Amino acid sequence: MLMALISDIHSNLEALEAVWDEIKDADAFLCMGDLVGYGASPNEVVEFVRKQMGRRTFPCVRGNHDNAIAFGADWSFNPYARQAVRWHQRVMTVENLEFLRRLPVRQLFTDDTGRSYLLIHGSPRAPLDEYLFPWLPESEFRAVLSYVRQDDLLLGHTHVPMLKEIGGRRIINPGSVGQPRDGDWRASYVLMDTERGEVTFHRVEYDVEESARKIIEAGLPRFLADRLFEGL
Repeated sequence: MLMALISDIHSNLEALEAVWDEIKDADAFLCMGDLVGYGASPNEVVEFVRKQMGRRTFPCVRGNHDNAIAFGADWSFNPYARQAVRWHQRVMTVENLEFLRRLPVRQLFTDDTGRSYLLIHGSPRAPLDEYLFPWLPESEFRAVLSYVRQDDLLLGHTHVPMLKEIGGRRIINPGSVGQPRDGDWRASYVLMDTERGEVTFHRVEYDVEESARKIIEAGLPRFLADRLFEGL
């Protein structure tokens, strides 16, 4: 079984389409949230995901930006992110906002070998808000896994790819499709081969100029466009 892991698309249709071209033949697609926020194509991204979920195995959880836009919970956001939240709320359709509201905060998945996964955006301790960066001490990851009964934990939120293996269990972050923050501007995703037990990280170039142009033309903060070129 081939599983594709994606997260943090952030309304970047160009990045999503580039990734999809590479993962479309996978058997399952697991998404760790933040379909929207920051970028200028929220309806297009949500509708793309909704269409694929209707025909494929595609569990997806709600991220903090999905939550902020769907429920108005943006009090902890910086001014750039908050401005983007308000813009998204104005331009998104009722149907797409309702889709975000219905996304679960946690989701379970079991692959064809019987290995089990918990999908969550941030962490089991704070599903929408906690950042689990790769440079945290191992003791922190062990503590997080104490909240998880499944074999592996899949998460997003940091926009930084990560694989931690502890006692035969894994914590995997595929990085960000639409707004990487590890110094590499290319869209990030993971492929998992369940038969071989392999986890491979991938990057793909996309039309970043077009994504940035849309942000500027939408009247969103230019900072949100400029950062796409830096991967920061």
